[in-house]
Amino acid sequence: MKKITVALSAVAVSVLMATSAQAAEIYNKDSNKLDLYGKVNAMHYFSSNDADDGDTTYARLGFKGETQINDQLTGFGQWEYEFKGNRAESQG
Repeated sequence: MKKITVALSAVAVSVLMATSAQAAEIYNKDSNKLDLYGKVNAMHYFSSNDADDGDTTYARLGFKGETQINDQLTGFGQWEYEFKGNRAESQG
């Protein structure tokens, strides 16, 4: 019985901690490149400790850019934002 409980717990943890990440090049012309990327991480902890218990789901969205300034110099830029999944609608 104990082995079944451990096996079911391992399956539940792997399902609840699912992560997905994607990326796409949305512009590439004249040595200028812009990529869009994102990640979704869905997690919920079950714990007797109130500080650890709860929903820790989040999603991350970002842009990454690159431009060739000259043959020896390349400029890079990146912007990223993380959305928390456990915020109330009144928090924006």
